[in-house]
Amino acid sequence: MTLQLTRWLKWFAPGMRIKRWLFLATVGGISFSAGLLMAADFVAVRVRHWVGDPPVPPKLTGTALMIVGLWIVVFALRRFFQILSSAVAFQPRKQLVEVLYDRRYLDQGLKLVAIGGGTGLSTLLRGLKAYTSNVTAVVAVSDDGGSSGKLRQELGILAPGDVRNCLVALADDESLLKELFSYRFAQGGLEGHSFGNLFLAALTDLAGDFEVAIQLSSQILAVRGQVLPATLSPVNLTACYSDGSVVTGESAIPKHPVETRIERISLEPAEVQPPKQVIQALENADAILLGPGSLYTSVIPNLLVPEIAQAIRRSSAPKVYVCNVMTQPGETDGMGAADHVESLLKHADVGIDYVLVNLGDPEKLADKYRAEGAHPVDPQLERLAALRVEGVGTSMLSETDWVRHDPDRLARTIMDLIARHRGKDVSQRGTARLRAVK
Repeated sequence: MTLQLTRWLKWFAPGMRIKRWLFLATVGGISFSAGLLMAADFVAVRVRHWVGDPPVPPKLTGTALMIVGLWIVVFALRRFFQILSSAVAFQPRKQLVEVLYDRRYLDQGLKLVAIGGGTGLSTLLRGLKAYTSNVTAVVAVSDDGGSSGKLRQELGILAPGDVRNCLVALADDESLLKELFSYRFAQGGLEGHSFGNLFLAALTDLAGDFEVAIQLSSQILAVRGQVLPATLSPVNLTACYSDGSVVTGESAIPKHPVETRIERISLEPAEVQPPKQVIQALENADAILLGPGSLYTSVIPNLLVPEIAQAIRRSSAPKVYVCNVMTQPGETDGMGAADHVESLLKHADVGIDYVLVNLGDPEKLADKYRAEGAHPVDPQLERLAALRVEGVGTSMLSETDWVRHDPDRLARTIMDLIARHRGKDVSQRGTARLRAVK
């Protein structure tokens, strides 16, 4: 009780700059109330009884007091909420109504689980956060190249790169802090390392736990949702090719000669456990999204964690695979959307309800990609139908220096698809009830 009283008294502490506006709003409220009573003749009768007829009609005086009082209340409350807004908002540019919208409306959004890695998953997350704060990103941690590979080798931590990309993508607002997490050193002993990777490594060392480091980073970036690693155990990827050759290491897989195709991807070790929060998120999901991202090195590795595949298989939520826009040299050369789905299901039969495929033509950068051996992914809609998977085709391109999904278009397409699916489910349940009654 004493603690609560102390907290309430803080509102009236010197320098808070709110006492004056609360007092002014109270004065305005009293003025409005008095004017209302005078205008309603409640006070006028007593005035006449005491002093006779006043020089100014009570109704006119009451109306004036109401107008003045209302103006004072609005002015005082406006200043009061301006002070609150500047204190509550994470960014000076953000209004209080936006903060309330983010924290209340988006908190009631759909529960989505997005599984993948690389730039593809972060692109998806950047669009989804405008619709819901209940996003769980499940990220592969098998990367052994670049900054992540160096930190894995030197510090023995899980690969932080894709986790950091997802944290930045789900950050509440564009800010200097967000840019800082993405900053990559260009020279010196830290060349090639991003600040975000080093920050996660430092937090892991301080907290003694990679998962705790992610949670602390999420709080600092005001992340909408949560980012979770697919497993807390160090893992490596091994690829077996059609010519019998075997390559170990995620960074080495795309460098293998393109004449041979990947037959199977596996984790070493194979029996690893996911965090409990991953399974809980999958069990409560309104929709499960796979991709976009590198098929063999970002999407499938998550599904090779046995408990994750089992949880997806058990879920009644719609499962949506977001197919890449372009093929990837060394991974998916010559593969269409149906080829992607067949390979994914061969590794983990989790079931897929919908496949999002791009129907837009990347005209501007087609020559650049063709020179690198990459081509637009063939939608293969008829083959998808033969696999009993609904192909959803639309233009989702964003062409800057790279051909990628547009975050807003992709998220809007997914939300529309989920809404359509939920409507279909409702109608099917209604039909089932009618049949049962008959």
